[in-house]
Amino acid sequence: MKVISWNLWHRGGAVLAHLSALIEAERPDLLLMQEAKPNLAELTDVVGGHFHFLALPKRVYGLGAWTPHDIPAPDFVELPGSRLPGRVPPRLAQLLTVKGIGFANVHLSHGQLLNRRQVRTAAERLDGPAAIIGDYNAVGEIRLTGFHDAGPRMRTHKFRTRLDRCLARDIECLSATVLDRGPSDHHPIRLEFKPKP
Repeated sequence: MKVISWNLWHRGGAVLAHLSALIEAERPDLLLMQEAKPNLAELTDVVGGHFHFLALPKRVYGLGAWTPHDIPAPDFVELPGSRLPGRVPPRLAQLLTVKGIGFANVHLSHGQLLNRRQVRTAAERLDGPAAIIGDYNAVGEIRLTGFHDAGPRMRTHKFRTRLDRCLARDIECLSATVLDRGPSDHHPIRLEFKPKP
């Protein structure tokens, strides 16, 4: 099973043409997007499949997922937020099940304690084989009971940091690669999974 995750960068980053070209070239089973906009629903007119969008509160963008497969209606979970004055609106995780694997599509906060709490909250909503994939905005190692770091160990952002990650449970990662960045400030990451026997 091939999964790609990409923070599109809503300020003039990847658009419909870039995503359709990526889908045509890679043929993923699931494409997860952060900083996606609702107009990307037009992907289905170009490449077929199914597009699922989750708007984020008080933002012009949200979380998107494209898949060629018929899947159950996605769900979401609200992630812990900051209690500081002037805090950003709450973040959400998009929850999907594709080929028997549960996925959480995430765009986590920059606070390093907060984003660890957000990962744990997403994990609590996933049963069985699962992966939490997306823009973690995290520095350093992330430990989560039952999960292992399955993402590529290379930089995924133009500032030479590894922000885009994958924590997986009960699935084997056959490969993890960073793709060309294109017009976004993030590189897409490509992962190939198979369930553990």
